[in-house]
Amino acid sequence: MTMAAAIEGQTAETRAWPNAIRVAGVDIFHDLTAAEATWRGFETSQHSYTPYQRFDFLASWQRQVGEREGLRPFIVVAHDSERRPLLLLPLAIESRLGANCASFMGGRHATFNMALCAKDFAADATEADIAALIRSIAERSRADALALCQQPLRWRDLPNPLALLPHQASVNDCPVLAIEPGAAPAALVSNSFRRRLKGKERKLQALPGYRYYVASESADVCRLLDWFFRVKPQRMAEQKLPNVFAEPGIEQFIRAACLAPRADGNGYAIDIHALECDEEVIAIFAGVSDGHRFSMMFNTYTMSANSKFSPGLILMRDIIDRHAGLNYRALDLGIGSDEYKRLFCKDDEAVVDSFVPLSLRGKPAASALSAINRAKRAVKQNPALFEIAQNLRSMFR
Repeated sequence: MTMAAAIEGQTAETRAWPNAIRVAGVDIFHDLTAAEATWRGFETSQHSYTPYQRFDFLASWQRQVGEREGLRPFIVVAHDSERRPLLLLPLAIESRLGANCASFMGGRHATFNMALCAKDFAADATEADIAALIRSIAERSRADALALCQQPLRWRDLPNPLALLPHQASVNDCPVLAIEPGAAPAALVSNSFRRRLKGKERKLQALPGYRYYVASESADVCRLLDWFFRVKPQRMAEQKLPNVFAEPGIEQFIRAACLAPRADGNGYAIDIHALECDEEVIAIFAGVSDGHRFSMMFNTYTMSANSKFSPGLILMRDIIDRHAGLNYRALDLGIGSDEYKRLFCKDDEAVVDSFVPLSLRGKPAASALSAINRAKRAVKQNPALFEIAQNLRSMFR
């Protein structure tokens, strides 16, 4: 039996595989508080999950952004016959194209989306398990379709079970830097590039109090964010880009996540790396980390004359060296192909989308959403089409 056939509802045949199916049913939560204990139970070393799916990160997003946009929590917990939790899907539901569509919480602020899974389930999940999961969601809810975007095929050394669903390439890939154990600094950032950055940094090193650090005190976090929310709109206006950080709830979400202590005691849900001197903040990069990978979320740099010394690139070098020294194995600068990302991240990591109908009403919506994303990817992959799209966007803006 194919996965497509399983999803279309071949219930009788699927039920003939009782020994192969571990997913016995699902519980669905529509309230963050009700799901919190179970969700946090997935945030252990015995589970596979990305830092974008931590409770504190997504709860901040849902309360500050999701609720304002009318999204309702739709948190799915799959369990086995002994009610042992196997997988948690942190979703939110909204009306799209005339159907109730469930998507990952986090919106554009989560580079990667994935279920939180027991490691043994992630390693051994079968198409039959995922078919049973989809069937249970359809039977237990009023959702019409799942729109599961920007999923990695693997996380660390384990497969993503939901990659067993029919999928397509996401609109964008993710530039990534793989960090080999014991890698020499020149293997991560070339000696010639390091020399150029060092020459620029000498100008900054002459500034009183010049330093690189990671904010570890709430007062520093608040001070750096105050600066970011003053400077970033100026930078975006300079580039003729809309200020996405001015959208309702975004600033509140970022502030809450940057001050939410991680359960493992290692920093906050979002870490802020900064270059500054006694007179000003020079640059910041903020992102999430999990002891294995650092993923950048947002950044900006000073509007002063110090900007001509490439402080953002210098800070990125410092972040790479820091995480290599902490035995991290990967670093990414987020979805998209901005030129500066290619200076550090030479490889691309594939991410995929799955659009799964759960009802008759969900079929046309899932098909349409799939087609829209395929078209967006086609435009992004074609330089001429992408330039036309950018020009049109600028005209309408």
